[in-house]
Amino acid sequence: MLYQRSSALFDEAKKYIPGGVNSPVRAFKSVGGVPVFMNSAKGAYLTDEDQRTYIDYINSWGPAILGHTHPEVLAAIQDQAQKGFSFGTPTHLETQIAKLIVDNVPNIDQVRMVSSGTEACMSAIRLARGVTNRDKLIKFEGCYHGHSDSFLIKAGSGAATFGNPNSPGVTPGTAKDTLVARYNDLEHVKSLFEANTQAIAAVIIEPIAGNMGCVLPEPGFLQGLRALCDQFGALLIFDEVMTGFRLAFGGAQELLGVKADLVTFGKVIGGGMPVGAFAGSKAIMDHLAPNGAVYQAGTLSGNPLAMRAGLVTLGVILNDTEFYSRLSSTTETLAREISSVFNEKGISHVINRQGSMMSVFFDSEEVKDFDQAAKANHAVFNEFFHHMLSEGIYLPPSGYETWFISAAIQQRELDRTLEAVSRFKS
Repeated sequence: MLYQRSSALFDEAKKYIPGGVNSPVRAFKSVGGVPVFMNSAKGAYLTDEDQRTYIDYINSWGPAILGHTHPEVLAAIQDQAQKGFSFGTPTHLETQIAKLIVDNVPNIDQVRMVSSGTEACMSAIRLARGVTNRDKLIKFEGCYHGHSDSFLIKAGSGAATFGNPNSPGVTPGTAKDTLVARYNDLEHVKSLFEANTQAIAAVIIEPIAGNMGCVLPEPGFLQGLRALCDQFGALLIFDEVMTGFRLAFGGAQELLGVKADLVTFGKVIGGGMPVGAFAGSKAIMDHLAPNGAVYQAGTLSGNPLAMRAGLVTLGVILNDTEFYSRLSSTTETLAREISSVFNEKGISHVINRQGSMMSVFFDSEEVKDFDQAAKANHAVFNEFFHHMLSEGIYLPPSGYETWFISAAIQQRELDRTLEAVSRFKS
């Protein structure tokens, strides 16, 4: 049995942890089978509890952009750990990473550090409501901004995988303040604004969606959102937990040339440690306590281990002028060559890609929104996932998830991956 140790560990975990996992997509509910328990990671590879190795295409769902246990990041964490894990006091590290972010991301003056992307998005919404004195929120079907109540209305990613987008526990009172729009449908957003004049505090969006698979904004869509927010007095929030510092150092704002009022971060800025952040202009951020009345706090916010790991990770990227072009080229090659193999085999597919994010949909029509992502043949994706897993290639265990490519993926890993793809029989 290939996953004997993982199977035994999963059985044990289910006794003590709900579903045996601490994040639902890890349970392999979408693709079936036993989740693989990992023991270690280095560079482009994961090693499981049965000592099998895998080329990693999730990279901790995005943070490991340099690859696992990058030597400079590892040394920094080890050095910082000697000084202390957490103090509950301010540290200079927090200011250093905040300055680095502000200096390199357009349209922001200040950053508040938190401990997760969910916390960042939840806090950004509270701040937007406090600034505008309005209650309602527009989000997009298939976009996932964490598991805060306001967001679990037709959410993407794990919520879509489980067929449970309106989670029990979310009250009708909360749900009524969340309006759901279709991604890439500007007229639908406009109609929501017109039906809720003076009531909408903010529009929150993944500027490049990653939680219904990788779905790109159509030309003019984000610019149209910016114009509608300006027209109706709402704030535009970019959830860049995935895209921030992954697609460009200034994120989607830099890449796409659209300014958001608030932006949320996570993943890459912690170098693999738990982290989140939200940022905006001083005029907006001054509404936060202790300066303003909008309350937000966190015991482990700005944790020194995470700050140090993030500083070094961002420094490595910033000092390599070819980093993003090289990473994008690697991902483009992977997408192109997988598509070539599938074309030869007559397998219907669409590959969406932006920079080092990509997704494979088994469908013949382009995927521009959640309905189209849901229509793809997820049964074929599940077959593909298990085939690749057996070949030592670890893909996201859901057709609604995005692949994240790391700088540790080199030609050797691409060749091995494509050899595995060539042996797939649908």
